[in-house]
Amino acid sequence: MLDLPFKALTFATDLVGLTGRKAPSSQSGSAHDFSFTDIRGTDLPLAGFAGRALLVVNTASKCGFTKQLQGLQEIYDTYRERGFVVLGVPSNDFAGQEPGSEADIQSFCELNYGVSFPMTAKQRVSGTDAHPLFSWLGEQLGMLSAPRWNFYKYLIDPDGHAIDWFASTTPPASGSVVRAIEAVLPA
Repeated sequence: MLDLPFKALTFATDLVGLTGRKAPSSQSGSAHDFSFTDIRGTDLPLAGFAGRALLVVNTASKCGFTKQLQGLQEIYDTYRERGFVVLGVPSNDFAGQEPGSEADIQSFCELNYGVSFPMTAKQRVSGTDAHPLFSWLGEQLGMLSAPRWNFYKYLIDPDGHAIDWFASTTPPASGSVVRAIEAVLPA
């Protein structure tokens, strides 16, 4: 007879996969089905990124991880000519660390970190009011992928499939992020 801890582990791995990631389902739509408003107030349909790999990151200006904006800009600069885009999604969901307006956020990111990658208007990324993309990402990548803090990173391939996620503690230029990006870019 199996003991309870083994059953719980088996259930958990069946539910979200051994690593906490779940392979994308071809029946589940595409990230390209979603849309945002950009930081300047213009429509930003993700269909406009079809054919390019996308790293979606929930950002905040007053977080201990805010310095990751520099690393995000660096990987954007490194890979954008190969069809890679970083999409910053400012959010005030965690400890009120993004209190400013869109103009404040844009100015802060450009002046302090030279951010030139696209950014959305401030969004909810957690809970029942989360932007639908973040709900979809959770469905695609498993319950452990839901943002629990600022600077969660989500890799979407050029066809709009959710491929992987990385927690706040994973720097943008880490080997795991770089390998995942390179795996979805054309040679």
